[in-house]
Amino acid sequence: MSSREPSQLDAILKGLGMGCAAIALILPGQVTSRQARPLLAAPAAVTVPSLEHLPRVADFAQEAPSDEAREMANWVMHSRDHLGMPFVIVDKPHVRVFVFKPDGSLDGATPALMGSAVGDDSVEGIGEREMSAIAPHERTTPAGRFVSQPGINSFGEDIVWVDYEAAVSMHRVRAKEPRERRLERLASATPEDNRISFGCINLPVAFYEEVVKPALGSRRGVIYVLPETRPLQAVFQGFRPAPRS
Repeated sequence: MSSREPSQLDAILKGLGMGCAAIALILPGQVTSRQARPLLAAPAAVTVPSLEHLPRVADFAQEAPSDEAREMANWVMHSRDHLGMPFVIVDKPHVRVFVFKPDGSLDGATPALMGSAVGDDSVEGIGEREMSAIAPHERTTPAGRFVSQPGINSFGEDIVWVDYEAAVSMHRVRAKEPRERRLERLASATPEDNRISFGCINLPVAFYEEVVKPALGSRRGVIYVLPETRPLQAVFQGFRPAPRS
């Protein structure tokens, strides 16, 4: 998938969408990954402040990220690709999420649940499909650079849109189906069982409330989803490992 910022029209539409994990709408048999949403006032354009004072590397504090996650975060800070906004590194191969403040300091990190299928692209039109029509091999979390947008799903829950067209969001984990064992998967010590969702990024409730919502619940940010089938250079335009300090 190519990395791009949503158009102005996308930004208007994305305020009140439905999270991709919502699987029960008003009409039975018409379960889709999102539903019609009213137009909202267009958000103000992002104002880019002076970024010269910011560090050139990211601070992971006491976390021990993968080499790819560290390289990506350092490149973001070195290149100023985040435009002074909060940013998130989604390390899909290691099912970890790192949320950073605009100055590159770590706001929080957590394991997460992600798309059950291996792959870095979303199937065209998947955001409009019925959930029952999404095959197991299509349940991917797309890789790329995404400008996030706060939203509300059909249950009235606040979410953070990652890729609106593909109906991929970050949201609190929903343990509604006991056999899926989503809470147990999040708590497990290994990442192998964390691939369970239709593509959305499921986060522990406390982490969403204490880290994600304050950082991205009322403003835009930049979300970098690392690939698992391609190198970083093939997904992120202009990426190169930042000079080590």
